[in-house]
Amino acid sequence: MINEISKKAGKYLDYAVELLKELIAHKSVAAEAQEGMPYGRDCADCLAFAEDFLKKEGYIVRNFDNHAITADFGGGNAELGILCHLDVVPTDGQKWTSDPFKPEIREGRIYGRGAIDDKGPAAAVITAMKMIKDSGIKVNKNFRLILGSNEENGSTDMEYYTSKESFPPMLFTPDGEFPIISIEKGMIRYDMSCCSDDKNIVSIKGGSVYNAVPETAQAIVAGISEDDIEAAMVKADCDVLFTLEKIDGTDNIRINVEGKGVHASTPEEGRNAVTALISLLNSLDLAEGSVKKALSGLAKYFPYGETDGKSAGLDRSDEKSGALTLVLSRLFLENGTLTAGFDSRFPVSVTGAEVSAKMAAAAADMGMTGKEIIVSEPHCADENSEMVKTLLSVYTDCTGKESKCLAIGGGTYVHDTKNGVAFGAEWSDENHMHGADEFIGLYELEKDIEIYCEAILRLCTE
Repeated sequence: MINEISKKAGKYLDYAVELLKELIAHKSVAAEAQEGMPYGRDCADCLAFAEDFLKKEGYIVRNFDNHAITADFGGGNAELGILCHLDVVPTDGQKWTSDPFKPEIREGRIYGRGAIDDKGPAAAVITAMKMIKDSGIKVNKNFRLILGSNEENGSTDMEYYTSKESFPPMLFTPDGEFPIISIEKGMIRYDMSCCSDDKNIVSIKGGSVYNAVPETAQAIVAGISEDDIEAAMVKADCDVLFTLEKIDGTDNIRINVEGKGVHASTPEEGRNAVTALISLLNSLDLAEGSVKKALSGLAKYFPYGETDGKSAGLDRSDEKSGALTLVLSRLFLENGTLTAGFDSRFPVSVTGAEVSAKMAAAAADMGMTGKEIIVSEPHCADENSEMVKTLLSVYTDCTGKESKCLAIGGGTYVHDTKNGVAFGAEWSDENHMHGADEFIGLYELEKDIEIYCEAILRLCTE
């Protein structure tokens, strides 16, 4: 049975919406560290806003040197921790209908960067805390909200936090899908590079972050006719939009590619602008050299439309956690160096060393140097813990739907914890997370508030 407090979520929706608008308005994309601001000013400013807001609400708030902040509901050691992040991925190269940092409500949805990942869920949890506080109910176990600023770029914020403070014994993050994510695939980010001696390709720019299928890419070429490029477009046969621009005052031509950006954990849902660009460039009659060899190899091992790593010898899967994914997410030719960046999510039956070895072999074959950027082994939480059983019952009672534990390719803050899980807040794959026009539905936001309120009440008052 749902607690009467949780049923009041609709009355607090406006509170959540206004808070979410304020959070989205902070362009909290990681930047170069400054004194006292390890992830740049914008991330620090967003944390400062949240810190001030939570203090005014009467919580016990601590700032961990602008890596993260915490808000305790009561005194004493926290027995439940809820992990959210306020940093977001960049919007570079994405075509938004409205300004991603000026939130808009259209047709029952709030649009803005971070709406679903992870500012919307954070606002839902804070609103649930407000409902419990307003009710005056006695909480038997202290719980703690932990807000970080580096989830999208390696979670060094949580490394810093745990160097100062231990996580509570019960831990979940609203940064995945419902019902519960108990298994997270392993992750490797990998770079390949070589020196450029190409006379035809002036520059290449595609993608911005590792953990997203790139939506746009471009290359500037010299000494190649427009007719030859158009013929290469047809030969490439990629389901993307190619456009050409002549650059004034030169014979150079800019090739633009527009695909569909999605999160790197679900690359099959996107259209990779970088691999499409490689396919086109590989169809041109380029001068012999290191770049031509590299592009030929990239097209061979990581072809457009392939997301399972098959051509690189990495098509691995298991029943428990699904198939490996592999995304060529970044490609740059600048300052005399060609660099390709990759993101792979691998199942529990595979190790990071196996993936790295295949990537190194591919790099060597195409005359490039390989380098591991991040390697993280898979995460498996205990599906029979009391916390997991409680959260599953909350989901079922609040939705009337069957609940079970799932596996995902995405990584969250709980990845390197012993028994942490992701509990929501995604309801579908249509939220454009990491892509243009990211949103959260108002109905879903209200339901998130109800579910998180109920979860806290059952874990901390019963």
